[in-house]
Amino acid sequence: MHTLQVSLGERSYPIHIASGLLDRADLLAPHVKAAQAVVVTNETVAPLYLQRLKNTLEKAGVSVIPVILPDGERFKTWETLNLIFDALLGAHCERSTPLIALGGGVIGDMGGFAAACYQRGMPFIQVPTTLLSLVDSSVGGKTAINHPLGKNMIGAFYQPRLVLADIATLDTLPERELRAGLAEVIKYGLIRDPAFLVWLESNLEKLLARDRESLIYAVHRSCANKAEVVAADERESGERALLNLGHTFGHAIETGMGYGAWLHGEAVAAGTMIASELSRLLGWLTADDVERVRRIFSRAGLPVVAPGLGVARYLELMRHDKKVQDGRLRLVLLRSVGQAVLSDVAREDQIGEAIELMCT
Repeated sequence: MHTLQVSLGERSYPIHIASGLLDRADLLAPHVKAAQAVVVTNETVAPLYLQRLKNTLEKAGVSVIPVILPDGERFKTWETLNLIFDALLGAHCERSTPLIALGGGVIGDMGGFAAACYQRGMPFIQVPTTLLSLVDSSVGGKTAINHPLGKNMIGAFYQPRLVLADIATLDTLPERELRAGLAEVIKYGLIRDPAFLVWLESNLEKLLARDRESLIYAVHRSCANKAEVVAADERESGERALLNLGHTFGHAIETGMGYGAWLHGEAVAAGTMIASELSRLLGWLTADDVERVRRIFSRAGLPVVAPGLGVARYLELMRHDKKVQDGRLRLVLLRSVGQAVLSDVAREDQIGEAIELMCT
């Protein structure tokens, strides 16, 4: 087992990474200080892993209150969030009752937001079951729901007490979601870890074949990168924003196409292609650099062309981005492959040109 620490003073927490961790009551018990726990999951994950996690908690003397939500990005709403609150209130849960999110990014985001809000904060544990949530959304404390005008615009920073990253859950992950998760893995190489990018270029097929040791390495390296950034900038006032490479364009794609039409990782890949092309227009990347980015996403089976929403629609949606400051759109771009920068130097016509060049 690999263990990383997200260093946030008294709110620091471990990330345990290995296969078979769902059965480890000894890892969960120190973070569950109550006689019962709420497990929030969805209709897809529940038949696969809920009973197993329930058995593990019961070994530690903890009874489980299950909350099973509908599956999908389109359900990341106030209405679905209220289903969690209904269950918490109906079971007379106390402030000390831990909430455990068992699932992918949507479950982690909604479970964390509910935990942040209920009685102004209850203990929260992440048990991610998708590659995207293992390497990104389960770490760092970002929680949110979507709004028709923008993705993840309503939420809170709320750190978990523990991230239990059981790589074996990837055995049941659909192929499309595995590939979508690779977009966030590749992102770390592009923004700050060029040696990892080289490793990914050499080992991508192993990851796609779900080679266990390769997956453990990729998850560990990704989480190590994110833990470093979060420890330095928990609330995204500076360096942490660099983790959003491709996300401003990607969130516009997700919102513009309708939540769930494109998976988050698919939209991030296409958004990163637009950001790379814009970086080339600014003179920071070469055409060969952009081709290198395109090639690794293409090999991962991810979109390298964005949907043709129209420049005006992209810009309208992007103005809701959380990195807008004083009315100016700041974008995460690439100074070089392996070095990201948050910049507002791109003119609107340059942004529009990059969108047009990378859209169908």
